[in-house]
Amino acid sequence: MEVTKKSRNTRGARVSGATASPSLRQSEADKIRAAYVKYLLTNGKQPPSVYKFCLDLGIKEEAFYSDFGSFDAIDKDMWTSFITKTVTALRSDKAFATFTSREKILSFYFALLEQLKNNRSFVLQQIGTFRKPELSFTPSYLKGFKQVFDEFVTSALDLGKSNGEISTRPYLDKIYPQLFRMHFGFILLFWRDDDSTGFEKTDAAVEKSVNLAFDLIGKGAIDSAFDFAKFLYQSKK
Repeated sequence: MEVTKKSRNTRGARVSGATASPSLRQSEADKIRAAYVKYLLTNGKQPPSVYKFCLDLGIKEEAFYSDFGSFDAIDKDMWTSFITKTVTALRSDKAFATFTSREKILSFYFALLEQLKNNRSFVLQQIGTFRKPELSFTPSYLKGFKQVFDEFVTSALDLGKSNGEISTRPYLDKIYPQLFRMHFGFILLFWRDDDSTGFEKTDAAVEKSVNLAFDLIGKGAIDSAFDFAKFLYQSKK
């Protein structure tokens, strides 16, 4: 089996009394986004105010607020964009539809990390202070990211349950998406600290840990252990 690393809507705004075209609004949103990231990476913090930011950029505040409600909204937009681009690219690949649940998650992790790698400086600035995997999904700007992540993982795992690849365990299987979110948080921190060429260690960590996760949630050792424990309990009655 070979799993390949694969790889806003804008609102109308009034410009000189006319409604700006979607491409024009998108162009301005991209300009704002790029200027914000440049400031963030250069200064290590958000701009002091939207007013000062717009003044330096040579645009009016109303242009900024036509696309973003705050600097935190740009952060949220960036992170949500990373994962939606990843999911869109995967689902547009005809071969992806034939993948097993395990292959879908592996491809998802690799493709998402590729998106993050293309924006590594921004991502590292954002997650630089994270210490525990679960904390990587607590900031408010990751709310949209978390939602898309959970939806994708749930869909992939549902496939596994339907074809017998994943064991259905009452109560436990309901928290599988949360466990995978924590798992990706671990991978994210591993990738942050990885200094190997081409992030080869991260690639290995992804493959080995995802395979381990599916071995644990598949039909196997855990079910046998549960059945044996159940047998021991009932035999003592």
